[in-house]
Order: sequence, then structure tokens, then C-alpha cells
Amino acid sequence: MDGLKLHDLRCFDAVVSGGSFQAAALALHRTHPSVFAAVARLEEQLGLTLLDRSGYRVNLTEDGRLFHRRAQLALREVEHLQDYAGQLADGEETVLRVVMGDVCPRPGILGLLSRFFAERPRTRLHLDYEAISGPVERLMDGEADLVFHRANPSDPHLERIDLCEVAFMPVVAPGFLPFDNGHDVTPEAMRPFTQCVIRDTARRPSSENFFVIDGAHSCSVPDHMMKKELILHGLAWGHLPEWLIKDELHEGRLISIAGRHIPGRPETVAAVRRRDKPHGPVAEALWRHLQDSEAVRS
Repeated sequence: MDGLKLHDLRCFDAVVSGGSFQAAALALHRTHPSVFAAVARLEEQLGLTLLDRSGYRVNLTEDGRLFHRRAQLALREVEHLQDYAGQLADGEETVLRVVMGDVCPRPGILGLLSRFFAERPRTRLHLDYEAISGPVERLMDGEADLVFHRANPSDPHLERIDLCEVAFMPVVAPGFLPFDNGHDVTPEAMRPFTQCVIRDTARRPSSENFFVIDGAHSCSVPDHMMKKELILHGLAWGHLPEWLIKDELHEGRLISIAGRHIPGRPETVAAVRRRDKPHGPVAEALWRHLQDSEAVRS
């Protein structure tokens, strides 16, 4: 079993794919005798008969069928290894680390990433989710190449591409409040009711306060999908992105209580990266792709 040659495995695979030694020789730009010799050498090393040569067309034996399945996996791995080595030699990133924040409209952002990475199969997307101050912390700690989130436009360490605006709206389920929603609801009136908030995923949570009413009982969830479910089931109230609840608002399964005292709030979603760090060719290409895209700006 020692000394299996990659050339012999490729010849064997080509014979199986082409159905004959002649077809394999043409596909590999080799002579018929050299392909025949390579497969014979492979069989001798393995101690197996891989091909049934008794008919007009070469067929796999049962051992050959089982071995070919594993051989294909090995050949594929070798191809990936060669691609990986070429990518390293070219200076291209093999992995791009992207973090999506809790404010992001996921369909639009994922559409942008899908179109970009479809043309770059040699670079793997490593996508994470973080909330509140978590995305920027990951970026500043060197654990992400790019984040999609809100960001402080005055931070000199960051540069951003504004992608879209997301409107956040305070909502309740029908019957959640014992008084009429029609009048201008105040924070004092909402203090007795449980408010649902997103948990900050940062290791060093900031003092940022997004819509939280002082003194109110609260419950926390990891993301807006879970938050929406809690509010729909009458367990709490809270602010949700309008893109996520359009249908529920239209159907009356959620009711807006936005007003003068508890307003909604627009958030600008941006692609954000470090200004003070070098970026590889794939990261630069993604940045240009985002600059040129109008997919989520409408």
C-alpha cells in the first residue's frame, strides 16, 4: 500500500469516467499504454481487481466501485489543497470573517454576500451574529474583517459604507395594554409592563441604552426574531425593526404605540471596517462590491 501515486489514481478515475482506456488517455493527454500501465500498477499495489475488462466497455468490479468512491474524495481533497496553496501564494484570504449585527435587514445583506461569494469559491465566508456593542467589539479586537451594524461615524478608527435605514417601532400585541392605545402613551404608563430587550453580546458591554425605560421590569432575548415571538404572545412589549413586522402590523397582530413620548427610531445600517488595519485583496473586493451595490439602499 506504500507509495500510491496520484497519477495512477487520476488515470483510474479517468478510465471510470470515460468508460475506456482510450477515452481516459484522450482526456489526460496521455498514451493508451501509459494509462493502462498506471491502472495495472494501482491494482497490483492494492492487491485488488478494480476493473472488469472482459466486455467491450470497461466496468468497475464491486471492489473497484467501493474504492473509486473513496478515490474521488481523495482526488477532490488534493484539488482543494492545490487551490488553497495557490490562494496562499497569491496572497488571497482563505477565510473572510463577517459579523452581522442585530439591526441588519438580513435578506438584503445576505443577498449582497451571496452574489459576492458566488464568484469567489476559494474564499470561505465565516459569518457570525452579535448584538448591541458586540459587532464593533469583535472588529476592534481583530476577530472580524467586516461588520454590518450601526457604528459611530465620528470614530476615527472606523470607516463605513451606509447601506440602508431601518425604522424601529414600539409595538404591543392586541389586548396587551389595559388602556386605549390611541392616546399618546407615556413611559410612565408603560413602566408596569414587561419590556423585552436584546442582550448585549459584547464581553465588555457598553453603557448604550436603546429605548429602555428606567425602572421597568424587563426580559432579555438574543435576537429580534425571538423578541418578536415574545411580543406576539403577549409576554412583553418592545421596539422591533419595521422590515421584520410589516405583515404583523398590516394584519393587526401587532399594534404600534409610537408617539411623542415613546417614538420610533431610525437606525442607519452600514458596512464597517477598521481604517487603521491593512485589508487583503478579497476583503478589498468585497468593500468595492458594497460601495457599488444598491441592493439594500432602497
